Amino acid sequence: MRSHLHCLSERLFRLIAVILLLGPAAIWADSRGSEEPVAPALMLAGVYRPGIELDAYWVSEKLDGVRAYWDGQALISRRGNRYQAPAWFTRDFPSTPLDGELWSGRGRFESLLSYVRKQSPVDAEWRQVRFMVFDLPQAPGPFGNRLRALKRLFADLDSPYLSLLEQTQVSGHQELMQRLDRVVSAGGEGLMLHRDDAPYRAGRSGDLLKVKPHADAEARVVAHVPGQGKYEGMLGSLEVETPKGKRFRIGTGFSDAERRDPPPVGSLITYRYRGLTGDGIPRFASFLRLREDF
Repeated sequence: MRSHLHCLSERLFRLIAVILLLGPAAIWADSRGSEEPVAPALMLAGVYRPGIELDAYWVSEKLDGVRAYWDGQALISRRGNRYQAPAWFTRDFPSTPLDGELWSGRGRFESLLSYVRKQSPVDAEWRQVRFMVFDLPQAPGPFGNRLRALKRLFADLDSPYLSLLEQTQVSGHQELMQRLDRVVSAGGEGLMLHRDDAPYRAGRSGDLLKVKPHADAEARVVAHVPGQGKYEGMLGSLEVETPKGKRFRIGTGFSDAERRDPPPVGSLITYRYRGLTGDGIPRFASFLRLREDF
């Protein structure tokens, strides 16, 4: 009890000293420093299924980047952490909140992730990054209205590190698949569909859909299985667990570098698969990447 009172009195003394030196506003700054990051309330994508009315959607490329939210002052990750972008990178960004992805080109996800997660940013690396914007989260009305507002906003912006993602429309499923083939053949990941009349609302829904040639999902790594033969001394496969508690192994899709330094136990990975077995286990699962979980 005496020790507890001593700790309380020390805390009170420190706060009084801070107020005397810096003023009452320092209490707010001091308390914020101990808070956990607050994740932004983002729209999340469902999966496209043939049969929906595609004339109600806008189509854009699904970028293999990392999701970022510009709150008017800083770039924030999905989990609420701040990307340490150089001041020159965001200098000409607007004060208006923006939703988008940090991207450095097709097939460069691993390099991009290493750039943006550094607490001490490297200028030469960030000069290869662009913030690709696809929504205006605090603007009122449906997506079609927000898209028009974005175009007006970007007409007055002049930043080489800020780009508005192209949004077009298709006539039907066949045209959508043709466009998907072109994007994938050129090294892209897939397409996104954004419903024209959808408000901006957090969470997963049919208002935002991803279109990919293979299904993908996430799982947590629970064990490393040693390799044999040419992979002796390296990773043979990962034992993973899905959010529903299904455990299985993934033994393909890894580069030699990833087999020498595999995703750590406890990390989240993204994998591709082709349907499920009767027991709910993914068929032909193949490693895709370590998930961005900053």
